[in-house]
Amino acid sequence: MPPPSSVGGSAYLTALASEIDKKLQRALSSSAQRGTLLQELFADVALEVDERSKDIIFGEEGSIYAEGDVYEEHVCFYNVLSDHFVSMPQNGRTILDLIVQLWSQAFASNIFALLFHKWIFEVELDNPVILLRYCAALVQGARNVFWIDTQTNSSRFQSLYKYLLEEVALCSERLNKLPLQAQRDLFLLLSRFIFFYNSEENLEVFLKQFPDFPNAFLIGSASDIFVTEIADQLQKLKIEPVLLHYLSRIKVLRGIELRMTTSTRLKTCLYSFTSPGGPMYPTRAVRHAAWDALDFLFPVGKYPRFIISLFFRLLYPWYWPSSCWNFFVSCVKSVYYSGWEIIGRIKEL
Repeated sequence: MPPPSSVGGSAYLTALASEIDKKLQRALSSSAQRGTLLQELFADVALEVDERSKDIIFGEEGSIYAEGDVYEEHVCFYNVLSDHFVSMPQNGRTILDLIVQLWSQAFASNIFALLFHKWIFEVELDNPVILLRYCAALVQGARNVFWIDTQTNSSRFQSLYKYLLEEVALCSERLNKLPLQAQRDLFLLLSRFIFFYNSEENLEVFLKQFPDFPNAFLIGSASDIFVTEIADQLQKLKIEPVLLHYLSRIKVLRGIELRMTTSTRLKTCLYSFTSPGGPMYPTRAVRHAAWDALDFLFPVGKYPRFIISLFFRLLYPWYWPSSCWNFFVSCVKSVYYSGWEIIGRIKEL
């Protein structure tokens, strides 16, 4: 991200830091309004930077839109403030102390993760207990905001994910600053959202960087741990577009060597989305996407699975009318588009 292009930009960020400090002090002194004030502060730092603020922070030339900028879609206030606290750490010291005093509050870890996710890796912390506490808050806050993105099907916090993945998890220098337990927690978190934030191109390197787990002889290799996290994440998703996105991206797992137990777990997870009704209650689009992913990842047994599924569908006659209607509509669409394709070819001749 380009640095502020003028003294005015730096002064503006300093003023923003001062306002954050004041709101945190108000939250600390007022137990009745503490939750509301922290929620408002979280919403403020997660806001997208407006055009007027961009002109002040980055200058009128609009360098924020330069090609190759790390923020492809959104530039939020937490983006610029996290860089500001790295370049001018004295402006964030009081804010950090106040957040520490508010650890037990719902939005404290979210605010900490947004504002200080870069600061943790750029400063030297001699106390390992404090470092472990900061890392735990970072992982917890990041998990919370990533879930906000999945629940709203947005990418407001994608830059935070990209930084933790590309600049921390895939960078040994920064990764080694974290305690081993913090490394494990971070990799488990990043595993769950790697498909959501379209970062599967880094999957091979990501799996190689996986830290050692004490129970690896029971749960398997990095690939097994990763797939286990993905399967668990799929079962927690309730938003149809997000679930469809995961099911379309999960096909990159084809060819990855897995233990039999892990492979069975993934297969069972996908199969649970192929039938209407409980416990997942998938929509028709999700069922078809799950069948496509299941057949692509596990081509062996494709036809027996279809026959078993058809048999169980016969046990639920109240689904027959909708199934027949959807089958009829699909056939009509297929014939219609095939006819237009044939007509187009004839015209070309």
